[in-house]
Amino acid sequence: MIAKLENLLKEAFSDLSRADTREKAAQVKTRYIGRKGEIASFLKELGGLPAGERKAAGEAINQAKDAIEKEAERLLSSFDEREKAARLTTDRVDVTLPGRRAPLGKRHPVTQVMDSVEAIFSGLGFDIAEGPEVELDYYNFEALNLPKDHPARDMQDTFYINEEVLLRTHTSAVQPRVMEVERPPLRVIAPGTVYRRDSDITHTPMFHQVEGFMVDRGVRFSDLKGILTQFLHELFGEDTGIRFRPSFFPFTEPSAEVDIRCVICSGSGCRVCKGSGWLEILGAGMIHPEVFRTVKYDPEEYTGFAFGLGIERIAMLKFGIDDLRLFFENDIRFLRQF
Repeated sequence: MIAKLENLLKEAFSDLSRADTREKAAQVKTRYIGRKGEIASFLKELGGLPAGERKAAGEAINQAKDAIEKEAERLLSSFDEREKAARLTTDRVDVTLPGRRAPLGKRHPVTQVMDSVEAIFSGLGFDIAEGPEVELDYYNFEALNLPKDHPARDMQDTFYINEEVLLRTHTSAVQPRVMEVERPPLRVIAPGTVYRRDSDITHTPMFHQVEGFMVDRGVRFSDLKGILTQFLHELFGEDTGIRFRPSFFPFTEPSAEVDIRCVICSGSGCRVCKGSGWLEILGAGMIHPEVFRTVKYDPEEYTGFAFGLGIERIAMLKFGIDDLRLFFENDIRFLRQF
């Protein structure tokens, strides 16, 4: 067997020396030391040898296998090095070409408008407050002068979880939460998400609002007009026309709707403003005395104003978008424009 192994070793080295490609070298390696190769056949013969010869024969087989494997790996490595060297001489990298930049995301248009609103009111001295989106009926309605039998509740189609818990219909619910734990003077805005059972091209079940209020001694309606005029001029431009119209809200008295001159037609009349030349932008008014009494403020000592605006509506006007649902479809072609 030892003589046969020596002849096999010579044949293997001879075959490896004649292998002129990596594939041929790999085939020679498999033929001699593969699972069904020549060396494997010698291992099968071990059992037929006398017991005294098996150890020496086994050692000789392993040495032959190791020698063939070592030479085969050396040869395969040399082929790998040649291929690598060849690639380095043929493959060139033009370092002057511009790099491939990863695409960067953009802020959502609703987020852009929300950030602008917060920045403007922060500059006017307003703090930012937050409240829960899953709200109690008390804070969403009752504390805002809307008892359970109040007909104005029908103005808001509400998602109720049970009789006392709901998804808030406006961020006005933050107002009594803040006032019941803090004392005047207060200047606060409350941005956030609100929910109503409504869905079409101008309404969605979920949207964003900003509630704002100011409470102190001697706060007047003229203060409300001044603050909102400054805000709207910063948001839409100094030349934007603004008007206040009498309106009704249960939690303010007197109440007003605030309009801006149509940003699409500049007041000449178009489909967006329905020919009126004006666009309703927000609701506002002086905080109702009953709201003050609920939070233990003396309405004879303090006065204040409150206002609420929809962020999506402002974003539609600023960016010329005619379908509210586009904000929530996350179409990359739409979002890429902002």
